[in-house]
Amino acid sequence: MDYLADKVIIITGASKGIGAAAAEYLADKGAKVVVAARSASALEELVASIKDAGGIAQAVACDVSDYTQVKALAETTKQAYGRIDVLVNNAGIIDPVARMDEIDPADWDKVIDINVKGVFYAAHSVLPAMLAEGAGTIINISSGAAYNALEGWSHYCASKAAVLSLTRSLHKEYSEHGIRAVGLSPGTVATDMQRTIKSSGVNPVSQMDFAQHIPAEWVAKAIAYLCNPVANLPLGADFTLKTDAERAAVGLPPVG
Repeated sequence: MDYLADKVIIITGASKGIGAAAAEYLADKGAKVVVAARSASALEELVASIKDAGGIAQAVACDVSDYTQVKALAETTKQAYGRIDVLVNNAGIIDPVARMDEIDPADWDKVIDINVKGVFYAAHSVLPAMLAEGAGTIINISSGAAYNALEGWSHYCASKAAVLSLTRSLHKEYSEHGIRAVGLSPGTVATDMQRTIKSSGVNPVSQMDFAQHIPAEWVAKAIAYLCNPVANLPLGADFTLKTDAERAAVGLPPVG
């Protein structure tokens, strides 16, 4: 994957799960990764692991719901490496899983603040650097929840539908300037989020066996594929891992 060599990649929500797996995989392929999340200690452990393996990584503690912190993340990255090649908007939450009459509006707002505003804040903050280079890739982690309502997930479904619209808007506004925007809807992934969902006991997803979820490492490979400037991508839309063709492009086993 020579196309990843020396690429400067920001990954939000990188302290665990998909974000951490992506950071490790991309760094192993030669990228310079800047990992961001609220947990500074978890980030430092991740960076140490990447550096021990010979990779290049930097940690920036950041709450994506705070625009000032997100802007500082982009500025720190630009100052350290001179440019920003890829943004992976991965930060997201789903808890608490609850029906609309039961959920605290403050909790509902928090999901929107992180899952929607965080995506906009990050894109807004990296766009000046990408526009200056005339190139860049913004990958927004999407979900089937963008298309299908699920009981107890009103906040999450609404947020992912909004993220899909942001992906479409980014493509419409910046594709002519060399910036690629694409969503990644990986399906259900074996992360802590699925444990939260399972413990809720609400809707069919909570009834799935943990073994049915794909590993985060598969999603990391998909993210790497989306970074390829010559890959045939559904720009302004979601790439999924639901078909044999999509999985083959990434280098994953076929469906089923």
